[in-house]
Amino acid sequence: MSPRASRAATQIASAVGVAALAALAWGSLVERTRWTLRRVEVPVLPPGSAPIRVLHVSDLHMAPWQTSKQEWVASLAALRPDLVVNTGDNLGHERGIEGIRRAFAPFRGIPGVFVNGSNDYFGPVVKNPFSYFGGPSGHVTRAKRLDTRALHDLFADLGWTDIDNAATGLDLRGTHFEFFGVDDPHRGYDRLDLITAAIDDLRSEDPLGDEAWPDRPTAAAPRPTVTVGVTHAPYQRVLNSFVTHGAQLILAGHTHGGQVCVPGFGALVANCDIPRTQASGLSVWRHGLRSAFLNVSAGLGTSIYAPVRFACPPEATLLTLTAAR
Repeated sequence: MSPRASRAATQIASAVGVAALAALAWGSLVERTRWTLRRVEVPVLPPGSAPIRVLHVSDLHMAPWQTSKQEWVASLAALRPDLVVNTGDNLGHERGIEGIRRAFAPFRGIPGVFVNGSNDYFGPVVKNPFSYFGGPSGHVTRAKRLDTRALHDLFADLGWTDIDNAATGLDLRGTHFEFFGVDDPHRGYDRLDLITAAIDDLRSEDPLGDEAWPDRPTAAAPRPTVTVGVTHAPYQRVLNSFVTHGAQLILAGHTHGGQVCVPGFGALVANCDIPRTQASGLSVWRHGLRSAFLNVSAGLGTSIYAPVRFACPPEATLLTLTAAR
């Protein structure tokens, strides 16, 4: 190589190195805490229904010292949502529940539902980031067990319902909702075989009763209902099952939106088998002859051992549910 070519190669390598360091600095010092509220409209309600505001939060991976995150999440209560849906991975440290308590305290009394992610059971560990390119991350036996029961007790105190492999009904602003969810699919804790029975049990109960709903034609003709599926990790087997069970809207997290993305290209990995192009945001999931709106949250946190985001700011989502056109 000639001296001129050698100097050119050195200059290019230096420029690439500087750019990489600048991107790392931006991702770890700026974008990682550039809290963002994404707003979307989803037309799933019966005709004539009043709009309903749903706050979707996910993947906080909370550590007790993350006060900026705690304060920003707490400030979202000023949006006055009609419902909160939490799709898991709340804890990011063995004392993370301290920060979760501060973040969600203002939401006490606002209805909510939640499911678990793997980091509601196990603490973070150091991982090779390049391993994600080989497929979904594996399970680490040395991970510290977290206090999942304390987390559930905190959410119950807020008035939120646990729908891990379960279903529940709720009335919001004149619209009846049924929610069903699964425990963390990334760990294989989902029990799709239980969902059918849970939905059947839910639909066999009429929480309003005949007296409150006198115009019901027959016991077999249910009132207009919006069906929502909730999962932490949006694995295809779960999404397909939810659509088969009649979900009109599915909410999920887990992917971090790719966490490190390429501008104009998007997520490089999704850490599950969902298509990369649906790793974050609102899209439509189709299975068989049915479909459902799918909102995948890019989440609000990262592992404390990988504190960086690039072209993928931390987010919560405010979904305004409106009457279907």
